[in-house]
Amino acid sequence: HGSKKYKEVDNCPIWSIEKQILFKSKKGNVFKIPAIYYNENEKKLFAFAEKRTSQDNFDVVALVMKTGKVNIKSEWSKPKALVKKCTCGYRPMHPCVVYEKHTETLFLFFIYVNEKEAWQIEHRQNKARLRYITKKKNEDKWSKFTEVTELLPMFKNWSTFAIGSGHGIQTKSGRMIIPAYAYSKDRPPIPHAFCFYSDDYGSTWKCERMLSKMSMECEVTEILQSSKKDSLIYCSARSFGGHQVQDKIDECGVHTLTTVTPLEELDKSCQGSVISFPAQSEDAKTSEEQWLLFSHPTKQKSNWERLDLGVYVNTSPLNSKGKFSGKWSQPWVINKGISGYSDLAYIEDGWFACLMECGEKSATNVIACRVFSYEELLRGIPHLRA
Repeated sequence: HGSKKYKEVDNCPIWSIEKQILFKSKKGNVFKIPAIYYNENEKKLFAFAEKRTSQDNFDVVALVMKTGKVNIKSEWSKPKALVKKCTCGYRPMHPCVVYEKHTETLFLFFIYVNEKEAWQIEHRQNKARLRYITKKKNEDKWSKFTEVTELLPMFKNWSTFAIGSGHGIQTKSGRMIIPAYAYSKDRPPIPHAFCFYSDDYGSTWKCERMLSKMSMECEVTEILQSSKKDSLIYCSARSFGGHQVQDKIDECGVHTLTTVTPLEELDKSCQGSVISFPAQSEDAKTSEEQWLLFSHPTKQKSNWERLDLGVYVNTSPLNSKGKFSGKWSQPWVINKGISGYSDLAYIEDGWFACLMECGEKSATNVIACRVFSYEELLRGIPHLRA
């Protein structure tokens, strides 16, 4: 189902579909925590999620995947289980996907954990580990998992940690970055967002400094500075009400941003997604100028349910001096009603995909994919035309 709006990309139409249900929950099967990646060479979307036997975090049994061709309406594969819960009790959680261009390898990171987060925080015992599986170009088979052992000493400093969820990035210089957050062993324990990163195509990993403000699930994106050779990493992180925490990471370290228009956070807070994409104005299409897109629920019921997933646009992230301005638009709602976690991907030629939790009664009813264009954004947010 969906509209018949489309645009030609390499002589193939990309459909703008209102909502395609990829993972549908039913009794004994609940899908949560979306992550999405678009492979430009294959013209293919990769969608990931946790599969659970209930809504409880302790009941994750597998990470599952579907793939879809974006040039044909509703062409998605059957779900495939990539990583399963171990008989010893360890379960895979928080899928976070990133592509390494040099080796043409798709990485799916996740945490492997055998205790509930609340137990770990109470006892100040981190039971989470960082692992990943990989898939090479033009291969369907995924590797066995690899544990990031060089970070084991660091894990002992935290009550617990998690990654993403959603997607990581590879910068223009080749650095791979995986967003994460960890709880301290303080009383009370305080969470701070940060990043894992690799400068050797994913062979070894290190930790970036943590954000100074209290923060949780985060995503990052690179903003290129057209007048300079360097760039900065923009980070948006979940907070505990008020506003999302926005930081920039560059050669000088991690710095909190005071934005022109803060991104509002719900009272109960929620994960959001952020990506950069080529500027869509006529005079900017030939340059390296980039804009930002952010997704997040815009309203909340009196209970935990979040409503009306919206996307926000920033068409001027950097000013003439290379400083972050942070002027965000009003949101364009792409899913009316109950909404939850989301993950964005830039397809190409001004087209986007958003994988999101949503439903009529609960955000765990389904995980759906919504493909839309920048032209639709302009219609949804009229003042962007100015």
